Amino acid sequence: MSESVHGHQVMQMMLTHGNALTKEELKNMMHAQFGEDAKYHTCSAHDMDADMLIEFLEGKGKFIPSEGGIKTAADRICNH
Repeated sequence: MSESVHGHQVMQMMLTHGNALTKEELKNMMHAQFGEDAKYHTCSAHDMDADMLIEFLEGKGKFIPSEGGIKTAADRICNH
């Protein structure tokens, strides 16, 4: 089993992509980048799949709703 991927890496991937994504597009991008069986964690949660991480980040206000889906911003990524 591979190492767990931090949610910051997913948000950074979104920043690099630059365009708004639907949640399904984000999940597909996560699967392509990190693998379909990847597990994710954050500073306060662990052992999540892609869907769980997306819901967690949304609940924490890490996404910005925009035309065509969601985006994130560098100031929404904590630095610890």
